[in-house]
Amino acid sequence: MRSRVGSAGLVAGIAAVVLVGWSWLGRHPDEFEGPGVARVVSVADGDTIDVSLDGHTQRVRLLGIDTPETVDPRRPVGCFGPEASHETKRLLTPGTWVRLERDVELRDRYGRLLAYVTRLDDDLSINRHLLAGGFADTLRIGPNTAYVADFAAARNQARSRRLGAWGACAEPFA
Repeated sequence: MRSRVGSAGLVAGIAAVVLVGWSWLGRHPDEFEGPGVARVVSVADGDTIDVSLDGHTQRVRLLGIDTPETVDPRRPVGCFGPEASHETKRLLTPGTWVRLERDVELRDRYGRLLAYVTRLDDDLSINRHLLAGGFADTLRIGPNTAYVADFAAARNQARSRRLGAWGACAEPFA
């Protein structure tokens, strides 16, 4: 009797492992549920990075913030844009491990993952840091509002102290 029960348990265990493995192999990079851990590949500009997530390079748009333009050939480089890009590159060097936290929407209209990005080694919120230093303004992207109040407070404090673009530009984030 024991051998039948043991055999049934062994078969059930093997079936569970096979099913889990099958579902993992069938995962598509678009099925990012977050939070997820990723490694920074590169920084495109102040609010856009490339990460390696589950073996795939994904472009990530930092949620809740907007930095001045630096890479769009149809638009002039924005005041304090190079400084914002430099700060993001300083914070997120290639190989840096980050946690990606999603909100309501997974991707924007350009196909980029939308995420709040936190550096793992010191738990630094990159989105909030850029706001607090005056490198970014707040930006609401669709229904993604998890940190609206916190981000607005960081932005307002930077603006009142005239930090970053708030002190360097005649019309910051215009």
